[in-house]
Amino acid sequence: MATKEKTAVISILVNNEVNVLTRISGLFGRRGYNITSFTASPTNNPSQSRITIVTTCDERKLDQILTQTAKLESVIHISLMARDDSIYRELLLVKIKAGKKERSDIMEIVNIYRGRIVNLSKKSLIVELTGSSDKLDGFLNMVSCYDLLEVCRTGITGIYKGDEGF
Repeated sequence: MATKEKTAVISILVNNEVNVLTRISGLFGRRGYNITSFTASPTNNPSQSRITIVTTCDERKLDQILTQTAKLESVIHISLMARDDSIYRELLLVKIKAGKKERSDIMEIVNIYRGRIVNLSKKSLIVELTGSSDKLDGFLNMVSCYDLLEVCRTGITGIYKGDEGF
């Protein structure tokens, strides 16, 4: 019987140290775990950073990932971010080829998705959009009939709901 794979969002609080990102990504690579999204950013404490990793694996591999990553010296805290207890967001920047004819149609789609046009030239525009991955995928689907010149996505970052910190 095949084990069912699921997407997991993992939040890791680490000490800001040289090579901490390399050690964490290396651990995933050495064990054959695939990373579909990897973001890192400073926290309110300048000596710490938060890393958010999205991976797809079965329950056994997920337990191994959490256990092995927690053993790394630089890791302060690691946890699985449940969708019900967390808010996930992603940033999308997309450059779309757009002459005068296409602009108003594209701007209408941008407004529906609550995006912003952050740059406009004679032949293209750049759209900024934040939200869930599903929202960004939906937007890209709606504008796929236009010539997409560049697409940049940050990957998922998340935060826990409620009054407590991590």
